[in-house]
Amino acid sequence: MKHFPKLLSSQIGFDVAQTMLEGFDSHYRNFSDAAVRARALFESADWHGLQRLARERIASYDERVEQCVVAMEDEYDAESIDGEVWQQIKLHYIGLLTTHRQPECAETFFNSVCCKILHRSYFNNDFIFVRPAISTEYIENDEPAAKPTYRAYYPAKDGLAATLERIVTNFQLETPFEDLTRDVQCVIRTMFDTYGEVEPKTNFQIHVLSSLFFRNQSAYIIGRIINGDVLAPFVLPIRHVEGGCLALDAVLLRSEQLLIMFSFAHSYFLVDMDVPSAYVEFLRTVMPRKSKGEIYTSLGLQKQGKNLFYRDLLHHLSHSSDQFVIAPGIRGMVMIVFTLPSFPYVFKVIKDTFPAPKETTREEVEAKYRLVKRHDRLGRLADTLEYSSVALPVARLDDALVRELEKLAPSMIEYEGDNLVIRHVYIERRMVPLNMWLQNGSDADVEHGIREYGNAVKDLMRANIFPGDMLYKNFGVTRHGRVVFYDYDEIEYLTDCNVRAVPQPNNEEDELSGDPWYAVGPRDIFPETYRTFLLGDPRVKRYFLEYHPDFFDPALWQESKARLIAGEVPDCFPYDPSMRFCVRYPESFAPESPTAAARAA
Repeated sequence: MKHFPKLLSSQIGFDVAQTMLEGFDSHYRNFSDAAVRARALFESADWHGLQRLARERIASYDERVEQCVVAMEDEYDAESIDGEVWQQIKLHYIGLLTTHRQPECAETFFNSVCCKILHRSYFNNDFIFVRPAISTEYIENDEPAAKPTYRAYYPAKDGLAATLERIVTNFQLETPFEDLTRDVQCVIRTMFDTYGEVEPKTNFQIHVLSSLFFRNQSAYIIGRIINGDVLAPFVLPIRHVEGGCLALDAVLLRSEQLLIMFSFAHSYFLVDMDVPSAYVEFLRTVMPRKSKGEIYTSLGLQKQGKNLFYRDLLHHLSHSSDQFVIAPGIRGMVMIVFTLPSFPYVFKVIKDTFPAPKETTREEVEAKYRLVKRHDRLGRLADTLEYSSVALPVARLDDALVRELEKLAPSMIEYEGDNLVIRHVYIERRMVPLNMWLQNGSDADVEHGIREYGNAVKDLMRANIFPGDMLYKNFGVTRHGRVVFYDYDEIEYLTDCNVRAVPQPNNEEDELSGDPWYAVGPRDIFPETYRTFLLGDPRVKRYFLEYHPDFFDPALWQESKARLIAGEVPDCFPYDPSMRFCVRYPESFAPESPTAAARAA
């Protein structure tokens, strides 16, 4: 590495730090611009445009990191900079962040760039941000024209109905509401149904975040209600209705509802945040069980969420003593899956080779995971965190797990002192495998699991995803009871599949044969054949045919494919459809207007 004179090293350190911060600022401008564009796309009901925007934004972070790395290599020969200069770079970078409004995200960007340039042995406190250096407490945008993180409203002053209308109209959406007065009355009725008669205290107020949250075909107003010692969530989904107008679709008032809305199985929100840490702190007041990392990820700052997750993992390892073990359940053909019982996640490592009949490659599996990361997950595909060079203490690894890694994925591991370094790993939220849920559950559990399984596959079809391997072991049950798919090595776009009915056998010998008597193409799917491996258990069969009798009919799959080809965009309600006002209070949506009556129908 090059050695620079002291004065020169300080100047180079400052210049490099400034280049890196300019790279981050460019990234965050793009991030914010995407949220601004999302508003226009929502108002014009351009759902395809919103999907493209969400995909592009996910990819933009890595693109900005690569651009910054190239700039540093071209301008400063970054790989030749010695350790003393890297310390100078970090110190200057900290100085540049003292008045920054996204310092925590800028530190993560710094780490991302450094990890592309430095050898792993330099991943320490001196050169990267192992811990945050800049506090994010009480950061606000103090520019005169800037909007605050949230606005406070006082219903006791103007009345609840007028306050709720003002909360909505203050967002100044250009598309008109069909009947905002009607919708506000539905909000008040739901609040009464939820809380009953509530005596307003002297501090009765509603706080509302200043930016809308966009995802799928909805915009969300997110806030909290404060009354005495009570603090409760307050969420208003806004949706398009017939006639080119908007309507409030529901009101969510329970923390559990928000936990599902911000679930790891849903796509990221598009939201304009000048001070993201302030949004995260606000959201944690109504979702205290959500970690900061999970909230950053849901807000579209998935690299920051990933960084915080890794810090949480290291912190947990230093305060626990149990061992990583092979995850319970049926072993997969593609992945080694292991877990730390005291930590609610699983770790997945791609094997070096795959036994027959599995025909795929490491590159193809990684491509499938990238597809899911950028796809609209509709609450049915588990998000994953992807890491390189994860060092785990050998003493914390169960012997059986070590043997499995050494035997099935030797190219993915190396020993470094007291650590086992895993070169590439996916980490995702731990769930109860659906096959174990069905096997060990009561009749009520089986009924719920099968109803959710069928709904999950149908949602995936609407999202243009064919799961490939639809065995129950590839689906998990979340802590909220939702069934989510998590095995991606065989997924395909449904529109790329050829949905076929099983041809009639030519003779009795064909019918009795264990092998198909008809030609099968590489992307042919035969829904009728799924009965064989899905309906073996009598309890499962009873509930499956009760809730999803159409599941094995090729027409169901063909219709879903046809709708996708015709350009239909799937929709998603991250809350129970029974909460929708057109369902909950149908009389409110008729007979005042024809469009309202049509919506209720």
